[in-house]
Amino acid sequence: MRFSIKNFLPFLGMFAVIFLFHFTDLVVLKFYPPIVNFCLFMIFFSSIFQEKTIIQKAALIMEPDANEAVMNYTRKLTYIWAVFTFFNFLVSVVTIFLSEKIWAVYNGCVSYILAGSIFIVEYIVRIDFKRKHG
Repeated sequence: MRFSIKNFLPFLGMFAVIFLFHFTDLVVLKFYPPIVNFCLFMIFFSSIFQEKTIIQKAALIMEPDANEAVMNYTRKLTYIWAVFTFFNFLVSVVTIFLSEKIWAVYNGCVSYILAGSIFIVEYIVRIDFKRKHG
C-alpha cells in the first residue's frame, strides 16, 4: 500500500474537531454529530427510492450473481439503517442542548456502541440467512 496523505485526511479532520472542541468554547462543534448522522440518514433514505439501494449495490459488488432473496434482505437492511441513523440524528440533536458530558458520552461512545451492535446482530443474521438461502 502506498502512502498517500488523502488516506489520512479523515483522521486529521477528526483530531482537528476533537482538538477544537476540547480547547475552545465553540458550541458550533456540537453540531458535527447531527450533521454526520443526517447525511448518513439521507444516503440510506434516498437510496430506498432508487431501483437498487446503497446496500444492494454494495452486495452486488461483492456477489454479482446475488439472487432475489439477497436483494430483498439487503433492501430491508437499508430500511433498518435508515431508521437507526434517523434515530441517532434525533438523539444527537437533543444532546446539543444538554451538558457537554452527556453530549460527549452519547456522541463519543453510546452511538458507536449502538451502531456496532447493529453490525454484530446483522452479521449473525447474515450467516444464518446465507445458510438458508445459499
